[in-house]
Amino acid sequence: MKSVEELLQELREKIHLYDYHYYVLAEPLISDYEYDHLLKELEKLESENPQFFSSDSPTQRVGKDLTKEFKPVTHQFPMLSLANTYNESEVLDFDRRVKEILGEHEKVEYVLEYKIDGASVSINYVNGKLKTAATRGDGTTGEEITQNIKTIKSVPLKLKIYPHPKYSLNNIEVRGEIYMDMEDFELLNKEREERGEKLFANPRNSSAGTLKLQDPQMVAKRPLKIFIYYLLSKENELQQQSENLELLSALGFRINKDFQVCKSIEEVLQICRKFEEQRDSLPFEIDGAVIKVNSIRQQNILGSIAKSPRWAVAFKFKAKQATTLLKAITWQVGRTGAVTPVAELEPVFLAGSTISRATLHNLDEIRRKDIRVNDIVVLEKGGDVIPKIVSVLLDERKDDSLPTEPPKNCPVCNSVLFQPEDEVALYCENLECPAQIKGKLEHFASRTAMDIEGLGEALVDLFVEKKFLKNAADIYDLKFHREELIQIERLGEKSIDNLLSSIEKSKQQPFAKVLFAIGIRYVGAGVAKKLADHFLSLENLQKASKEELTNVFEIGESIAESILQFFSDEKNLLIIERLQKHGLVFSSEKKIITENVFTNKSFVLTGALENFSREEAGEKIISFGGKVISSVSKKTDFVLSGEAAGSKLEKAKSLGIKILSENDFLEMLKSVLGT
Repeated sequence: MKSVEELLQELREKIHLYDYHYYVLAEPLISDYEYDHLLKELEKLESENPQFFSSDSPTQRVGKDLTKEFKPVTHQFPMLSLANTYNESEVLDFDRRVKEILGEHEKVEYVLEYKIDGASVSINYVNGKLKTAATRGDGTTGEEITQNIKTIKSVPLKLKIYPHPKYSLNNIEVRGEIYMDMEDFELLNKEREERGEKLFANPRNSSAGTLKLQDPQMVAKRPLKIFIYYLLSKENELQQQSENLELLSALGFRINKDFQVCKSIEEVLQICRKFEEQRDSLPFEIDGAVIKVNSIRQQNILGSIAKSPRWAVAFKFKAKQATTLLKAITWQVGRTGAVTPVAELEPVFLAGSTISRATLHNLDEIRRKDIRVNDIVVLEKGGDVIPKIVSVLLDERKDDSLPTEPPKNCPVCNSVLFQPEDEVALYCENLECPAQIKGKLEHFASRTAMDIEGLGEALVDLFVEKKFLKNAADIYDLKFHREELIQIERLGEKSIDNLLSSIEKSKQQPFAKVLFAIGIRYVGAGVAKKLADHFLSLENLQKASKEELTNVFEIGESIAESILQFFSDEKNLLIIERLQKHGLVFSSEKKIITENVFTNKSFVLTGALENFSREEAGEKIISFGGKVISSVSKKTDFVLSGEAAGSKLEKAKSLGIKILSENDFLEMLKSVLGT
C-alpha cells in the first residue's frame, strides 16, 4: 500500500502532466470535471497532511496573500532591449555589421521568431524549481512578481526534465513574453463593460497591468499566456538559440514553434515577409519579427552596445491601418490648460483594440490634412499604440462638408481661450477649470511622480466632483475625511485605508519627483532631476534668475521662462506652502565631491557606448563634478566617442580636443572610485 507522501507525489505529478498537455501542448488528456476532482482530492490530502507541504504543488499556484510591495530583483543577466529596424535595407545593415565584427571566415545563421506584443518577464529556476520571477524594469533590476507568474498554468513550477542528461541546469534564467490572445482580450473587455468597469486599451496594456495586481487570485482569473524565448545559464556552455528553444520545450516551457532557422540574410527577409502576411491570421498580436544570431559563441563575440545586443534586432512591421467615419471633432483640456482637438470616430477594430477616439494634436494638423467632420479617414496606430488619423479619403467626401473652426471658449468652464503668438495651441487660463484640476491631480499621483497607488483617473474624477480635491495639497487632507470617504458606494473601509496609506508613503518621494509632480510646464522628469541636482532645494530654485536657470545643462529659455512664471503665481506658492507643511521633500543633500579628473571638466558625448547609455555616462560625469555640454568648441575638455560617432568627433579632431574611447572613460571612473 502506498504511503500518504507517495500518494501526494503521484497526484502532483499527474496534475503537472495534465497542465502541461492542456496549457502548453493544447492537447487535453482528461475532462475539466476529472481535472477538478483530482485537484480537490489533492487539496484535501494536503490539508490533512501539512507536514508534506511542497512549494511546487499545483495547489500553490494561486496564493491567498496580497502582495503589498513588489520587491526589486537583480537579473543574473541584463535584460537588454532590442534595437529596431523598419525596412529591409536596415536589416541588411544589421547583417553587414555582424559580419564585419565576426570576420569573413565566420558563417552566420539567424533564428527568426515572432515579436510578440506583450510584457517581458524573467524567471529563475534553482535546482529544477521556480524560485523568482521579475519584470524587465530598467534592464538590470526588475520588480518581483513571482506569485502572479505562478498563476499562469503554462509556466512550469518545476522543470519537466531535471536533472538533465546533457546540461546541469541547476540555476537558470528564462525569458518570456506575457500576452493575451485577441479572443480572450475581447471577452475580458466585454465582461468589464457589463460590470461598468473601464475597458483596457489593448492586450499588451492589460497583460502588463495584470502582472502588477496585488491579488494573485485576481491575476489567476485573467487569461494570461506566455511564450518562453530565451535560456541563460552561467554554468552551462549553450550552443545555439535554435537548440535552446528545443531544450526549453523539452523542459516543459511553452515556446512559439513557428521559429525559423535561416542560412542567409536573404532568407531572413523572405521569412519576415511571410510573418507579416500571416500577422492577421494569428490568435495573438505581433508587431514584428526578432532576428537573432543563432550561435551563442558568436553572440558572445558580438556583445552588446549600451542597452541593446549587437547580435539581435527587431524588424518592425508597418503600422496597421483601418478606415472609419469621423463623426465629430471635440476639444479636451489638459492639465496645463492646453485645449486640443480629438476625433470622435465610428468604432473600428485596429491592432488589438476597438478605437473610437484619436488625437488630432492641434488646429494646424487639422488644416494641413484638411480633416472635416463626416469624412472617411484612414486610421493608424503610431508605434502600434496611439491611434492617429493619417489621411482623408477625399474621393468619398460629401459636398456640404465644412472646415473645422476652433472654439472661442473653454469646452469645460467656458472661459475665453488664449493663443500665445508663437504657438499653435489654445489655452484655458482659468486655473480652477475642473479639467485642469483633474489632469494636474492625475499627473501628481502618477507612478512617475508621487506614485500614489490607487489614486487613478476614476477616483480623481469622483473626488473632484464631490469637492474633496481642488489641488494637490488637498490629497494630504483626505485623511481628515476618512469617515465620509468610506461611505461612498464601491469604496469602503479597506480600499480607503489602502489609499490613505499610499498617500502617506508618497511623502518619502525625493525632491526631483516632487518637483516633477507639481506640474511646471515643460519640466518633465529628466528636467526636474537636473534642476533638483543643480539647485538642491525649492528655495534656491525659486530665487534663480533666468540666466542662472539657462546655465543649467539642457535648460533652455522656454523652460526657464515657464519656471519663472510658475513661481510668480500666488496660488502656486500657496499650494507649495501647504505641501511643505504636509512634510513633502523639497530639498536634497549636496554631494561632497573631492577634486578628481572630472572636476570642472566639460565633456561632449557622441556615438553609442557599450556599457552605458549616453544619459548614464552623462550622469556619472556630473556626479563626479564634471559638466556635459551638447556642442564641441575650443572650451571643450574631452569628447567621449562611441560606436558610429558623427560630426562632433570630426570637429573635436580638427580642434585638437582630447578624444576618449570608452575604455579611457572607464579608466577615469576607476581612478575616481579607487577600483
